Amino acid sequence: MSEPDREHDVVLLGATGFVGRLVAGYLAEAAPPDLRVALAGRSRERLTTAAAELPAAGRRWPLLEADTGDPASLAQLAGSTRVLVTTVGPYARYGLPVVDACARAGTHYADLTGEVLFVREAIDRFDAVARESGARIVHAAGYDSIPSDLSVYLLAERAREDGAGGLTDVRLVASLRGGFSGGTVASMRGQIEAMATDRAVRRLIGDPYALSPDRAAEPGTRQPPDAAPPALAADGRWTAPFVMAPFNTRIVRRSNALQEWSYGRNMRYGEAMSAGRGLPGALAAAGITTGLAAGLGALAFAPTRALLDRVLPAPGSGPSEAAREKGFFRMVVDAATEGGRRYRATAAGPGDPGYKATSVMLGEVALGLALDGDRLPDRAGSLTPATALDGVLVERLRAAGHSYEVTEI
Repeated sequence: MSEPDREHDVVLLGATGFVGRLVAGYLAEAAPPDLRVALAGRSRERLTTAAAELPAAGRRWPLLEADTGDPASLAQLAGSTRVLVTTVGPYARYGLPVVDACARAGTHYADLTGEVLFVREAIDRFDAVARESGARIVHAAGYDSIPSDLSVYLLAERAREDGAGGLTDVRLVASLRGGFSGGTVASMRGQIEAMATDRAVRRLIGDPYALSPDRAAEPGTRQPPDAAPPALAADGRWTAPFVMAPFNTRIVRRSNALQEWSYGRNMRYGEAMSAGRGLPGALAAAGITTGLAAGLGALAFAPTRALLDRVLPAPGSGPSEAAREKGFFRMVVDAATEGGRRYRATAAGPGDPGYKATSVMLGEVALGLALDGDRLPDRAGSLTPATALDGVLVERLRAAGHSYEVTEI
């Protein structure tokens, strides 16, 4: 896949936002000195302030003004770079014009979305355009959904190498320490509001194959519920619903379908959250389940939503550096195969998953798209992290301090 000759190699749109500044900081430390990086946003004054806070390399990067409400500025921005990454969300509100500009310009794109509705609309409107131009449109390039997506990719690859056949039952259990970002809350709110007024939206979000490239070709395998009740796992841990499961699972199933269901034609995939062991774990699982249901219900009801707005993090806000450093994520993914063999993938990394770890993930996606084109799969269009960068991204994240391992059990 040929790479266009552009003024910049990577442009970061949203560089003045909280997560955008973290991604810029990571790139300033990790990018090769000769990589041509630029920062973009609506305000040159705010860009100047953000750039001044970066490590030395980032303080020399060009600053570009662009507005998601100005198609001409986005077309110029996309046409100036080989790769554009954006942290400007909620993506359903601000993301589609950016995808449009990149798809038409043949510019590789990556975002941090966790929004099923946005990804579905981006696929429907711009997948064909991007495939024609050669643009790789990579959604979900952060904590949602890289650990899930790469773990299942590695499990399927190992089973295939061992002649164990396709994956059958796959279950991820997530452990983490970290907080919700204001952007995540805003995205959840937008989807809940859309579901409250549109039955078709409710059906789409409830469809386990909502992001399939060919819904009619899906096998119709009954999938685990996205919000399973508390349960006792085989290893003695109690589990509760995982708030990211309704999105992550759709991304993993899209990866499978984009590769002609090579993970397993009848793969069942579900996710849950670890709540601990014994009586404390059981109580925690019950509390998480009740709290999640109550929180989602409150977001769906205007009066309680207004009250929550006073206490939930606002878009653009985030935890202190000390809090980000104390965070971590660990995903344990167990898989059965058609041949009867069983495998376990473990994905883990330091730092608050929604902030520090995510900045590493998006930064490495940007670097992979910019630097590793000859090693990437020959695919274009609306992709997932696994289908756009496969093992290249695994290598990059391992080198950046994250772990991705598979063992037979």
